Amino acid sequence: MDDDEAKQIRADFSDAVNMSGRELREWLETDDSEAVGDHKDGGEAVGHEMGRHIVELQGTKAGDLTDEDLARMRKVVGYVHRHLAQRPKGDVTDTRWRYSLMNWGHDPLKD
Repeated sequence: MDDDEAKQIRADFSDAVNMSGRELREWLETDDSEAVGDHKDGGEAVGHEMGRHIVELQGTKAGDLTDEDLARMRKVVGYVHRHLAQRPKGDVTDTRWRYSLMNWGHDPLKD
């Protein structure tokens, strides 16, 4: 991956993830966070696991990001964009849709 592509991925990730590391860590500790998403074999949900990775990525210097990190960042951007396009009508404050997005580091109420 060249430097321009990595820079674009980092910028897109920064735009998609609008929760701070602290906000995301606190959110991931809630029952609502753990209740949503696709659970692998009854274990941790995919989005919940990605939320933990996002917190780590937010604390990683750009020069220290690996190709795997950049691939995760790209996956986050794709998920957030796809999920936002499926916004339900009405108040989304206490919805599984919002909670799922929050596991991926994006709170749609902050838009």
